[in-house]
Amino acid sequence: MKAKSLDKKFDDNQSDIVDELDLSTIKRPNQTQKRVNVDFPTWMIESLDKEATRLGVTRQSIIKVWLAERLEQSTFNKSSNRTQ
Repeated sequence: MKAKSLDKKFDDNQSDIVDELDLSTIKRPNQTQKRVNVDFPTWMIESLDKEATRLGVTRQSIIKVWLAERLEQSTFNKSSNRTQ
């Protein structure tokens, strides 16, 4: 299907366009994963596990979220400092 046809189908709300897409090749940009090993002190693992249990998520999930938040904050702070 050509892009024009797909756009028209979407714009006209004729049908669900998902059926027209090849989802087997879909990739999320910047989301490839690479395994790393990190050693944490026992007290840190225990604190992570308590917080993860409280939030109902896995230890890995809370580590990923916290690291992502920190990296975004760091990136934001760097770009803010450049504009001043």
